[in-house]
Amino acid sequence: MPRRSRMMEDVPSEGHPVKLYIYDLSRGQAAMLSQLLIGRQIDGIWHTSIVVYGKEYYFGSSGVQDSDPSGTILGNPLKTVDLGNTFIPRQTFLDYITELNESTFKGSTYSLFSHNCNNFSNELAQFLVGQEIPKYILDLPQEVLSTPLGAIFQPLIEQVTASGHNIPNFHLTADSGPASQQRREDSPDLVKLNSDIEEARLEARRLDEKRQRLSEKLARKERREEKRRKKRRESCAPEDGDEEEGLGGGDDCRRRSLMADAEALNGGGGGGRADTESPPREPRKDGAVSVLEEQERREREERREREEEKRLRDPPIVFREAADVRVDFDKLVGLIDGQLNPEEQQSLEELHLYMLEDEGSWALGDGFLNFIGRLLHDKSLPVEVRVHTLNVLAVAALKDDSILLLHQDRREHVLMNYAFDVDRLSLEEQRSLALFVCNLFENLSSSEWLLYISEWQYCNNAISNIRVTTKVAVNSLLSEDATLRDRGSAIIHNLACKEKMFQNARLRRLLPRGCKSKVFDDVAVELAMALLQFFNSNPGEEQLFRAMKALARFCQVAPTDVPQLVQMIGPEPAKFKGQSKRIDEQIQMVQSKLR
Repeated sequence: MPRRSRMMEDVPSEGHPVKLYIYDLSRGQAAMLSQLLIGRQIDGIWHTSIVVYGKEYYFGSSGVQDSDPSGTILGNPLKTVDLGNTFIPRQTFLDYITELNESTFKGSTYSLFSHNCNNFSNELAQFLVGQEIPKYILDLPQEVLSTPLGAIFQPLIEQVTASGHNIPNFHLTADSGPASQQRREDSPDLVKLNSDIEEARLEARRLDEKRQRLSEKLARKERREEKRRKKRRESCAPEDGDEEEGLGGGDDCRRRSLMADAEALNGGGGGGRADTESPPREPRKDGAVSVLEEQERREREERREREEEKRLRDPPIVFREAADVRVDFDKLVGLIDGQLNPEEQQSLEELHLYMLEDEGSWALGDGFLNFIGRLLHDKSLPVEVRVHTLNVLAVAALKDDSILLLHQDRREHVLMNYAFDVDRLSLEEQRSLALFVCNLFENLSSSEWLLYISEWQYCNNAISNIRVTTKVAVNSLLSEDATLRDRGSAIIHNLACKEKMFQNARLRRLLPRGCKSKVFDDVAVELAMALLQFFNSNPGEEQLFRAMKALARFCQVAPTDVPQLVQMIGPEPAKFKGQSKRIDEQIQMVQSKLR
């Protein structure tokens, strides 16, 4: 099986959990002595790491390292922060880690105050889930250096660093030098033995957790069955005024009750839900693992059902029939025929395999984004090349493995740099670009990519994926072109329905304006202003529904700023009442937030 195809199979439907481990290297001493020593209260000397794919990753003067979770000499973390789930395949992540270890996070780049383990954890957190680690951790070095004692120590540390001596960085592994590494290499049997022991320990822990979950489910099942039996007994009790009829009815009820109990025990139930099926209550010892595997399978099915239900509640709006991939690909080939070098010709063949032969994203080579970058940014090529390229990408966005293509763009930002100039593009390019962005909401992983907040510099501007997505949405919504307005309203609707917009909303309200973590609040306000302007164009029912639904959601994301905008700028939402029931429901939600 091709490598990238295997990579996609490694990603479960719910993603991989990502956790931030926070350690206090002072073990509480900083909180007690910092006020006395440096004249400022410091709660801890923070070391952090990222735990994902069953490993703990951290950075020090030896470069990027990994271990089993809590497997360093620091032991268990002081605090664990759940950062969310990532849908990036493990192999893609490992390639990224390798790249960091050879470039920005080489051991020689380690700096105690400016480039340390916490900066590394922040980089990984943004790559995996699109959010930063807590700000108080990143600000700790500056807090220390801003004290008189810190200002004295800083030049001394810089002098020692310049002299070539190692700055202690709290080595986390038992070995601290080349000699110990050589000893490990000389003892492969010991390494294998330790690995086997650790694997057995983790397997035992996993089985214990499964058994505990199974016991809890059985207990809940028993309680539900007892409630049902009690309810049936109460409903079958004879009434005082009709003893004879009550006795007859009681016999019938008892028969039904016995039949229902037998049916429940046999796993039936005539349409009952899968989670009420009763697994064997006393599994044979030799069948314990199979019972646990069956229970785990049911849990996975339940999670998939819940995800599907959630998806159906707020399905993204995409345009599946807006582009014909075969027509666009053939026209693209005709326009660029004879203008490609051998590497670009190979990339064109890879695109053919991916889009027309349905070979999967494994068919795309590492240099494929360079080929796309030339098609989009080379102004010597006709506009039609960019239009057909974007149309092909819009169809590719509907594929569930398109995220692998997007993650190739994490260094050069070919796609987002092009999209940032949306207001300078021709109308045909704007239409195709809006189609591409809108269709990226089809899959959870690619829609999360659109909301990444990690910034880079482009044309003297600090931009991010979420900022570019917002710009494309506003430009499209307020266009004079009907097709572009339609796609813009769909993009804003999809943005408003993203749960990530609502994550940590209460915490964000406590942060000062301009804080990077408040980006979703700022985006909600910007999009709300565009929506209010859009209402003045008297849109049709479908577009009005999308816009009003988005406005209602943004009132929840920024419950102070957005309602104030609605009241100050207008128009009054009630103006649009009566067009349809679903629009009236959204108007009611907006009005409930107005003061």
